[in-house]
Amino acid sequence: MTQDRLHAAADKLEITDLSSNYMRGLDRLDGELERSVFWDDAFCSYGIYEGGPDGFVEYCQTGLATHLSNHHFIGQVNIELQAEEAFGEVYYQAFHRVKNEAGEQRDLFISGRYVDRYERRDGIWKIAYRSELVDWVREEAAADAWFSGSKMIIGARKPNDPLYDRDTMRKTP
Repeated sequence: MTQDRLHAAADKLEITDLSSNYMRGLDRLDGELERSVFWDDAFCSYGIYEGGPDGFVEYCQTGLATHLSNHHFIGQVNIELQAEEAFGEVYYQAFHRVKNEAGEQRDLFISGRYVDRYERRDGIWKIAYRSELVDWVREEAAADAWFSGSKMIIGARKPNDPLYDRDTMRKTP
């Protein structure tokens, strides 16, 4: 029984990593990483996009490239394993720094859930179906003027984000 529980825990971690990599792909504008979480025959149902993963990733990367920054956050993840198939509900919150038609910076917050179906093929879990449900949205004027001029390290997109600078991470003071 213990071995079954360990395998189930490992499967759930691997599936959870799919959503983490998906979010990183969005925030860092890393289309290759975003695409890697889907099977080639996956279906993406977002209302504003219905279709396969290649077109969906292009849609996301093109749309997010117009934003000044993005930050996606994963909340609770519920996964139900059923042999080589699994079903999931992944809560998320997404922040988007955008400009409106007048050129003013705005903060757009979207919160919802991904409703997923995963398949394990040849020992590898990937998303076979993903649907995004939006639970609430809020938009307001950009609200972080205090950040301007600070010495804080600012996140960026691939390859300029510090995440990709492994040499700096290896340095010791």
